[in-house]
This record gives sequence, structure tokens and C-alpha cells, in this order.
Amino acid sequence: MAERRLRILIVEDEMLLAMNIEDMLLELGHEVAGIAGRLESALALARDAAFDVAMLDVNLAGDRSFPVANLLAARGIPFLFATGYGRDGIDEPWRDRPVLQKPFRAAELLAAIEALAPRGAAISESPPAGA
Repeated sequence: MAERRLRILIVEDEMLLAMNIEDMLLELGHEVAGIAGRLESALALARDAAFDVAMLDVNLAGDRSFPVANLLAARGIPFLFATGYGRDGIDEPWRDRPVLQKPFRAAELLAAIEALAPRGAAISESPPAGA
């Protein structure tokens, strides 16, 4: 179980896989802030949604998710790539980012998310009353 509840954006074009990831995250004690299966919707969520961490499939129905990575980096939101291609499928500017090799187990997902998450309170939590 997660040490703290995080809101996580899933960017994955294979809906069954996205639903499986969502189930794993919920079982691990996290919340799914949104699921995007196409580049356009992923960009909209990356730009406007409130979440703590994102996981990006590299290939989104033929489009690459690197423009989403650009937005997340600009917002200071940690993210990882989840891909079957491994680190070789990541463009050079992003090769230093964490990569979760598909297929993965819940324990591997938990370790990757926990390693990304900022220490302390989740980013998307509201400030305490009276703060």
C-alpha cells in the first residue's frame, strides 16, 4: 500500500492496459486523475489537470508523447515513461527520465511511482484549513 495517496495521470492508448494500470494504482492506494489515450487529450490534461505524477506511454496511436513530457517538465510535474521499447525508445533529451518496462507488475509500478513522488504531502492536496 502507498505511504501517501497521489493523484496520477495515465497516458496510454491501449484502453485495456490503461484500465489495468488504473486498477493497480487504486489497489495501491492512489487515485487516477485522468486517462488520456490520444496526444490531444493528453496535452489538455497535462496543461490543465491537477495531479502529482504522470506515466506516459511513448507511442500514442502513432504519435509520440514527448510534447506531453515537455508540458509536464515546464509545470515541474514528475513523470515516467511506461513502454515496451525500453530506454532505446526514448528520445535523447528524455533518456534520463525513469522508464518502466512493459509489461510490469504492481510492485514495480509502486516502486516507480514512489521514487518519482515528492516527499511530504501530495502536490494536489488542498492546504490545511486556515492556512
